[in-house]
Amino acid sequence: MTLTRLSLTDFRNHAAAELVAAPGLVALHGDNGAGKTNILEAISLLAPGRGLRRAALGDMVRDSARGGFAVFAEVQPRAELAPVSLGTGIEPAQPGRRIVRINGSAAAAASLGEWLAVLWLTPAMDRLFVETAGNRRRFLDRLVLALDPRHAQHGNRYEAALRARGKLLADISSADPQWLASLEAQLGEHGAAMDAARQAMLTALSEELAGQPDAPFARPLLTLVDSDGAARSAPHEPEALKALFAARRRIDAAAGRATAGPHRDDLVAAHAATGRAAARCSTGEQKAMLLSLVLAHGDCVARARGQRPVLLLDEVAAHLDPLRRAALYARLAGQGGQAWLTGTEAALFADMPGRVARFRIAGGRIAAG
Repeated sequence: MTLTRLSLTDFRNHAAAELVAAPGLVALHGDNGAGKTNILEAISLLAPGRGLRRAALGDMVRDSARGGFAVFAEVQPRAELAPVSLGTGIEPAQPGRRIVRINGSAAAAASLGEWLAVLWLTPAMDRLFVETAGNRRRFLDRLVLALDPRHAQHGNRYEAALRARGKLLADISSADPQWLASLEAQLGEHGAAMDAARQAMLTALSEELAGQPDAPFARPLLTLVDSDGAARSAPHEPEALKALFAARRRIDAAAGRATAGPHRDDLVAAHAATGRAAARCSTGEQKAMLLSLVLAHGDCVARARGQRPVLLLDEVAAHLDPLRRAALYARLAGQGGQAWLTGTEAALFADMPGRVARFRIAGGRIAAG
């Protein structure tokens, strides 16, 4: 998958910016605050979800603009296919409503995943293994989404049913049992689909990681655990999950939330070479494991879809020693596909092999070089 052209209008600090790229590495350099990460965020909005910052739509509008923004790209899904135009943004009249267009026609955001898979690594993710289980679930779901665009629909319907059930349980004495049973059937159906997709993703990732060396990037061992910390060995069955929710009605009513289910699972990682929990590893080891995981995921997507996802690597090079940086560049250049990297100095990208498109970002302006 390749973005051949990207155009931004009133997005963050970019009033009107455009760049042309090709397969291979894309290096964006410039001072802090120049707008490098904003470009990566714009690209991330061309896939299902809320983008790499998970920001509110209104926060993405350029200061002094009239309340709307637009992100447009031409994408080459495969060499033998015609380019596809993807666009998203908001209009001043409806600032809370995201608009998506595919080849000029209105479309659902979930449809973007059929044409473009995007995965990113940002400095804000460096503490993934020591932050909340919710952050790790969202990270895992983003990995799944690159392989199965329907995953977001199951997640949205599961969350909607969870909220509706919670409202009914707030007054359990007057709750309609049939309506509760209907909602729990939805939770069973969509929760089981979510869980199966997550477990399939972890199986594929684990197989990919097993074939990789422990250096230069630390290799993680991944496990999905339930709310009690017990390893999940098999996907939920819809009927069993429905029964689980039904059996826990009074427990959940007392707690004010659903206390068990796929929305409570966690992604646990350990350093393969030492067996040490990722949360107890050094910051450098955690970063290396995360990078190893992201690269392995790219391999999974390439194997399953016949196309590599677009990788967005924000400020990654600055935090790697020269050996690991060279190894990263060699791997990205050798595997094909397209990877976008940002850094404050052009020198960080001087030794990149193969085809490299280089851009200098300054004050929301983009220039070749």
